[in-house]
Amino acid sequence: MTRGYLSKVASSVFTNFRVIVKYSLLSLNKFNMRYLAVILIILSLGSCGSKHDSMNKILFLHHSTGYNIWLGSTNKYIDKITGKGDVSKCIKRYNSKHHTNYQISERFFPKSVPYGWNNYPYDYYNIWVRNAGQEPYMEEPTLEILTKEYDIIIFKHCFPVSRISEDSGSPDIDSDVKSIENYKLQYNALKSKMHKFPENKFIIWTPAVNTKTGMTLEEAQRTSRFYAWIINEWDEKGDNIFVWDFYKYETEGGLFMAERNAKSSDNSHPNKEFATRMAPLFCKYIIDVAENRNE
Repeated sequence: MTRGYLSKVASSVFTNFRVIVKYSLLSLNKFNMRYLAVILIILSLGSCGSKHDSMNKILFLHHSTGYNIWLGSTNKYIDKITGKGDVSKCIKRYNSKHHTNYQISERFFPKSVPYGWNNYPYDYYNIWVRNAGQEPYMEEPTLEILTKEYDIIIFKHCFPVSRISEDSGSPDIDSDVKSIENYKLQYNALKSKMHKFPENKFIIWTPAVNTKTGMTLEEAQRTSRFYAWIINEWDEKGDNIFVWDFYKYETEGGLFMAERNAKSSDNSHPNKEFATRMAPLFCKYIIDVAENRNE
């Protein structure tokens, strides 16, 4: 059942309700009319309070880097038991303070089996564009499936996305080779696909990168160029796609992941201190997108 169908049903119910009220007023005495007016005001206020309901279901697709940010300062075993990392707890606090009803969940995507532990531009393109449809592809949900259940869909790449090869001069959208020329074709196809779901919003992270020991200078420079292309050319203002600038925070203006943000010089996963700083920033960005403050 689509949101469009539910909207039509709600509109029909409200129209019929107004007709009933209109003709009932003719037979009501002054006291009952005042009583009915109070009820209508309360109903109206309740309707205004639900202005965020259309963007309340949020899904975060990630692998290990994203999961570390999701956790923040939360122990992963506590999260497994409670399902509440720092990001979800931040959303819950916002709901309590502002009387909203945002519901966020996370999922490893794609799974290691059967698809494989790859979440790079090719893989999102492969699952969501090349194999789009109403049926899952290798047990992974397509956008046709996800957009029916979730209003905001967030996705990202893990740091091997930054090990970018030199362009061949013959870009191939169906290639899993990590190159800027292929990435651009796959990103443009993904953008066109996401634009087909105007009632949904999408948040994509800028690329995660490696520490200096995890990638060459040339790879880092290519990643920087790809990042600049995303920010300055690919991202369109006023559409339903939003870009959270994780690269900026991670690199602190450099070409590599700042070592103070990494688990170690040869481990490019975010450490707990960095993840704890990022979780509330990520949470705020999600809410700003949901409430149209990032247009």
